[in-house]
Amino acid sequence: MPTNTTNLIAYLQNASTQSNRYISIFIFIFGVLGNILNCIVLSQGKLRTNSCSFLFLISSIASLISILSGLTSRMLAGYAVDLTNTISWLCKLRAFVLFVSRTIAAWSLTFASIDRWFSSSANSEYRKKSSLKNSYRNMYIIILFSFLLYIQLFYCYEANLINTPLKCYGKTVACQLASDLSYAIITIIIPIMGMILFGLLTILNVQKSYRRVCVVTVTKVTKNVQNQRKRWKKADYHLLLMLIVQIILYSIFTLPQAIQKIYSTSTETQIKSALQNAIENLIFNLLLLLTYFSSGMPFYIYTLCGGQIFRKALIDVIRKLCICRR
Repeated sequence: MPTNTTNLIAYLQNASTQSNRYISIFIFIFGVLGNILNCIVLSQGKLRTNSCSFLFLISSIASLISILSGLTSRMLAGYAVDLTNTISWLCKLRAFVLFVSRTIAAWSLTFASIDRWFSSSANSEYRKKSSLKNSYRNMYIIILFSFLLYIQLFYCYEANLINTPLKCYGKTVACQLASDLSYAIITIIIPIMGMILFGLLTILNVQKSYRRVCVVTVTKVTKNVQNQRKRWKKADYHLLLMLIVQIILYSIFTLPQAIQKIYSTSTETQIKSALQNAIENLIFNLLLLLTYFSSGMPFYIYTLCGGQIFRKALIDVIRKLCICRR
């Protein structure tokens, strides 16, 4: 192998190691702090009893778990002390918790999009479906579905593997196909499609609420518009804005990994050069870190886009903490 190629491979491998070592630490602090604050703020007052906020809370809890279970091993991998690479039961448990928590986080946002669509509908029967009771039920469905989807990881995943993106990975081609495609399609692609679809439908509902015209009298038109506006309060608009921004950023940060997973699975049987493996490994690590970034960003989105309600709840939490310390 030419010296230049050898040096390039070494450089790429070092870049991959350094990204795990340093970028992971930043995302870990950024994500853990943000999600903890999110959980505290979304548990306060009015936000706690709002069906959409409740799903945001579940998503934040799941994102926090995914960062703790997944990113910790990424940081340790940068120092070659990741126990999940060598201990089989730890490898299986970590993979299961990570995949389940990510699925819960993604589908919680999808159901939050559906909730906003129900809430913005002109149909009173649909609006009734936007309730805390339904959000609780959706949460149970999501958790059960996620557990059943990834229970196969306890059989499929194994430690101490070679010629795989990670040492803790699917032990056979069939296992890799099952886990990678499940993750790419069910955990990322389908939820994003649902988020986008119901997000657009919600926007259409909101636009229609302003365009709706009553043909009886001007007075009735005015009352109709006022009723529509009362139905959707400021909090609802801010929740919709929070959701839309999160959907956009979530798609940007997670879809590339889904594409990479599909590519990796489809080229599993191909013989690749050492250079190609080094390039793909670096891309894999960078895209993986992006997904953790998406798990850590909700708090900062909510702070910027959540309006006075979210920021007021955050300020109240900070004040309570300051009073407790005194």
